[in-house]
Amino acid sequence: MSLNHIRPWRNIYRRKCRQIMVGNVPVGGDAPISVQTMTNTLTTDVAGTVAQIQAAAEAGADIVRVSVPDEPSAKALKEIVRESPVPIVADIHFHYKRGIEAAEAGAACLRINPGNIGDERRVREVISAARDHGCSMRIGVNAGSLEKHLLDKYGEPCPDAMVESGLEHIRILQDNDFHEFKISVKASDVFMAAAAYQQLAEATDAPIHLGITEAGGLTSGTIKSAIGLGNLLWMGIGDTVRVSLSADPVEEVKVGYEILKSLGLRHRGVNIISCPSCARQGFDVIKTVEALEERLEHIKTPMSLSIIGCVVNGPGEALMTDVGFTGGGAGNGMVYLAGKQSHRMDNAQMIDHIVEQVEKRAAEIEAENAAQAAE
Repeated sequence: MSLNHIRPWRNIYRRKCRQIMVGNVPVGGDAPISVQTMTNTLTTDVAGTVAQIQAAAEAGADIVRVSVPDEPSAKALKEIVRESPVPIVADIHFHYKRGIEAAEAGAACLRINPGNIGDERRVREVISAARDHGCSMRIGVNAGSLEKHLLDKYGEPCPDAMVESGLEHIRILQDNDFHEFKISVKASDVFMAAAAYQQLAEATDAPIHLGITEAGGLTSGTIKSAIGLGNLLWMGIGDTVRVSLSADPVEEVKVGYEILKSLGLRHRGVNIISCPSCARQGFDVIKTVEALEERLEHIKTPMSLSIIGCVVNGPGEALMTDVGFTGGGAGNGMVYLAGKQSHRMDNAQMIDHIVEQVEKRAAEIEAENAAQAAE
């Protein structure tokens, strides 16, 4: 049960916007913030691309983007869409015909970049294909590929130029009576991206796709994305997110969920609350948490687990979690269930025992949810 009604300082009031559909996934309105990633395989490698999509979906991806750089990729997209467990966004740059082909191949959404897709006539052809085949669209503005006339006007990439680019493209879509679109204004610079998104949020009622583009490797990119996306989400801005990392797409999904979970915006899987460990720890906290993260990856039910090395904060943290373990002395610690002391357990057996308790509690939660849904 959410405690936000008695803790108003935890509330995030999301920006109101229109809702669109990306395949069967609602984006915007009162829909949950969706998590996206992008494949990095060759699109013509259908088996490899589908395997990567399936892994991302298993990790929780709601939507996956696939690059369509050439005609063979567009042809491969049709089979990829057929085998994908989640909606596919076709990533289109430079060649507007690829957008038309991707719509015909069954893509749920077409991502076009105003800076390189071509003139208004070409955009109208892509719009027509999207309408004919039931695709939504994403206007994907990027600081690194702004239109020449905007760079001439502003002198360099900046938030004003990015938002103006996005609004110009919105006008084209709306002039053609096409309204099933979302929009993003990405930059690798956190300050630039945040400023652009804030301006954009005030200028349109379209759903907003959040991202800090080219954020970097797993560690540095995670930190940069958490700062940039976290602040925007805290302000209520953002309806779908993609964390851009030079890493496995599954890691992007995991980081995206962790950002949303930390703000109480999405809940999926086990949220492990653990201490950094110190000389007071009654067991090896770091190795224990590493083992539990791996062994509990299969749990999709939202729930909490506290793993605390000693009794300084352990009992207090355990009061707020579904399952908890607090280190003590003499090679054992205390197991907490539903916030209450339950029993002691030897450190040597604790990992297996905690996994068992978490799986049991997850099954109970699922049964409770099913019973409520049946009422």
